[in-house]
Amino acid sequence: MYGSRGVGAFAGRRTSAAVLAAAALLMTACSSGGGDDEGDGGSDRAAGAEITQQPKGASPFWVNPEGTAARRMASLEGDGKKAEAEQIRKIAEQPVAEWISPENPQEQTRGFTEAADKAGRTALLVLYNIPHRDCGQYSQGGAADGNAYRAFIDEVTKGIGDRAATVVLEPDAVLHLVDGCTPEQSHEERYDLLSGAVAELKSLKNTTVYLDAGNAGWGDPGQIPEPLRRAGIEQADGFSVNVSNYYSTEDSIAYGKRLSAKVGDKPFVIDTSRNGNGPYTGGDAAERWCNPPGRALGEAPTTRTADPLVDAYLWVKRPGESDGECKGGPKAGEWWEDYAVGLAEAGD
Repeated sequence: MYGSRGVGAFAGRRTSAAVLAAAALLMTACSSGGGDDEGDGGSDRAAGAEITQQPKGASPFWVNPEGTAARRMASLEGDGKKAEAEQIRKIAEQPVAEWISPENPQEQTRGFTEAADKAGRTALLVLYNIPHRDCGQYSQGGAADGNAYRAFIDEVTKGIGDRAATVVLEPDAVLHLVDGCTPEQSHEERYDLLSGAVAELKSLKNTTVYLDAGNAGWGDPGQIPEPLRRAGIEQADGFSVNVSNYYSTEDSIAYGKRLSAKVGDKPFVIDTSRNGNGPYTGGDAAERWCNPPGRALGEAPTTRTADPLVDAYLWVKRPGESDGECKGGPKAGEWWEDYAVGLAEAGD
């Protein structure tokens, strides 16, 4: 059962924009985390002046005032589409993860963490570049080999430095070691790469690492604890659940607590970006994870959660970005405005 699918938020196609936006933020960010309103030109004029940070006590994570949702909000407002703009604002004003692509990872992580630091916040980053990523599905790819991945991690850590960062490490990578889709001959290397990445990231002064551990819909969670241990969970700060998926917060807490009890009571974080209406149960089961209709934004990102084992609700998947070319969607990771508006409206 491939209940973990839908991770397709990989930002590889947005590398240049991400780097340029981060660089612009370093020049324009003020103590509140906002920027000016000049943006990057074109129809997606930046909305930095309109986007501010969430209260630090509830959500210490950085809101990117130059993110895709903020730019689209500004563009819609400029076109007089006020109703649509207000729906997209619900996404733009929340901290969402930055998915680090393999092109210039040091520049990206430095840009995001420096901008977050200037705003007095913590950058939320996702590393999704493990070799044989996504088992040939919509988000297939990843580093060419182990050495390329190690070089990627080296660059990421250099870019973060001593600044505050929270890292969600390799969505699905552990799960795919036990569900039969990662080639057997690649298992030992993957364990080595994951444990090595955890160790290197944890060598940084202010970096928190959550190793991904699948979701509440996966077939046999009893198979995951030992692979998590081999992948470095003991050295990590905890694990993540429900990344890019739709399982309810209640079900995700129950799933996470079962895993936690088997891996030293480690805490965990939950991706609540699109779980407001829970999982989709109609249609073809194989496609329920990919751009399902009728979904909604979930709980806003916060460290004030319903359980002491839950460190945070996070928006790891970037709401409004497609899971893949299914149900009329664009390629994985590309902005889909109609879907974004639908998520926001359904979350009311």
